[in-house]
Amino acid sequence: MSHGIKQVLKPVSLTLMKTILFKEAHLINRGKIFEGDLLVKGHRIERIDPSISVQGAVTEIAVGGRHLMPGIIDDQVHFREPGLEQKGSIFTESMAAIAGGVTSFMEMPNTRPPAVTQELLEAKYQLGSTQAWANYSFYMGTTNDNLEEVLKTDPANVCGVKVFMGSSTGNMLVDNKSTLERLFESCPLLIATHCEDEATIKRNMAEAHERYGKVVPPSAHPWIRSREACLLSSSLAVELAKKHNTRLHILHISTADEIALFEQGPVGNKRITSEACVHHMYFSDQDYLTLGNQIKCNPAIKTADDRAAILKAVFEDKIDVIATDHAPHTWEEKSQPYETAPSGLPLVQHPLNLMLFHWQDGRIKLERIIEKMCHAPADCFRIADRGYLDEGYFADIVMVDLDKETKVTKESLLYKCAWSPLEGRNLPGRIEGTWVNGVRLFEDGKVIGEPSGERLMFYA
Repeated sequence: MSHGIKQVLKPVSLTLMKTILFKEAHLINRGKIFEGDLLVKGHRIERIDPSISVQGAVTEIAVGGRHLMPGIIDDQVHFREPGLEQKGSIFTESMAAIAGGVTSFMEMPNTRPPAVTQELLEAKYQLGSTQAWANYSFYMGTTNDNLEEVLKTDPANVCGVKVFMGSSTGNMLVDNKSTLERLFESCPLLIATHCEDEATIKRNMAEAHERYGKVVPPSAHPWIRSREACLLSSSLAVELAKKHNTRLHILHISTADEIALFEQGPVGNKRITSEACVHHMYFSDQDYLTLGNQIKCNPAIKTADDRAAILKAVFEDKIDVIATDHAPHTWEEKSQPYETAPSGLPLVQHPLNLMLFHWQDGRIKLERIIEKMCHAPADCFRIADRGYLDEGYFADIVMVDLDKETKVTKESLLYKCAWSPLEGRNLPGRIEGTWVNGVRLFEDGKVIGEPSGERLMFYA
């Protein structure tokens, strides 16, 4: 369904403006898996039918029983540009994204400088216009003193406002209660929050020093950045959103305790929504013993019981969206002692494979995975004409072979940081093609062509 938003696409050579006919596919869309053909003309899906024949020049792709799904929309990534390009860039990390079936991303403002003015935010959009392989949007950042700038943000072409109600870089920690009150009261955009209570974390860190001395182990991370810290901050965000009827989206839920804050039901009916990340549903606190700082992230990966509760909440529609929180750091940074090693891990190249791990074991249906990774982000953020395999929608399409596996090797990684906590693992499913706006950019394990991502547009 079109929502009346016009999107101006960059000039594309006529050789790229192809008619493509996908034949004999298993299509996954709107809670169903069905056999059929799919026709793309230019940037958009023209037709879906049990059988389609086309006259004239057409590129025909024999899907042969493999699955076609909408491109994944990742609502939380850190691509590190500008200012932190030693970790990653919009070019390198969005290239890894399309290899992982991610055709649209929303990137966070805690770069250097942080995107906390309209000028700095627009500078990131200019970078995206030439460097992004996938479609893109960038969050407006908040501080304790930039509300006037935040309120200038255009909801038609910016995904939302990001609030760090817990540690962040620079001055992006928003811990002033009156500032939060004014923001939730006056902001017309979706507010996406990182929820951890800073005072609780500082107390826990002091206790860790008493217990361990100067060398705190990575295994202490989940109780330093504790469930209490998460619940206290998430509860405050929900309280403010209910008071002011704010569109609130709480990112990376990491505890079973927080799930009670959210209501069950379709994402389109909610003012308060939530996100789960693939690593919080794959790893547990036991993995710190072998992976250490590689899986150090904020909020922390917690217990196996939390992991199971989060996956269950995703399946039961209490948690709405699945994302990665892709956050690369160099291997040298991650090799530092626990307290100085930065938080975050690179994941955007394998989110579908990680969720297929749960599908393979019977914990979640394939249709629900597509709903949470493709449909729900589009509905939650009100993205125009993306997230579905629907006639008239942009042709953001992923072809996946569920009978094959993906082995994660250092040589296959496209991240600039060149490492992954998944190295050496065989994950179910293999992505065999990614199309962004009707242009094939990933084929036979290789990125091809040139960046052709477009700025995401949104409807009120």
